Amino acid sequence: QVQLVESGGGLVQAGGSLRLSCAASGRTFSSSAMAWFRQAPGKEREFVVTISRSGRSTDYADSVKGRFTMPRDNAKNTVNLQMNSLNPEDTAVYYCAAGRSFGLKYAGTYEYWGQGTQVTVSS
Repeated sequence: QVQLVESGGGLVQAGGSLRLSCAASGRTFSSSAMAWFRQAPGKEREFVVTISRSGRSTDYADSVKGRFTMPRDNAKNTVNLQMNSLNPEDTAVYYCAAGRSFGLKYAGTYEYWGQGTQVTVSS
């Protein structure tokens, strides 16, 4: 199995930035892609971005394009989510996920999930 642990969440003012990290361990070779999803209270879990195992390919949700990026990390099996120009609509619990196919945007297609990290953006 794969274990995923998110970190980096917190409180930030609108227009500010946060960087989330996801550390993966276990049988990471079984996963060909990782992704970030987010879920606000009372809402469905929504896709944010997915990245291939090689890190060469990424696919962002339209709502975060131009604001969120996935900077390189020297640590193996670690993915980062750099969130810039945050607004209150970005407030949610952010989850790291791992799956077998790159490019999938539905939560149900991912096999492994972290516990999530809270991101709160104030007005």
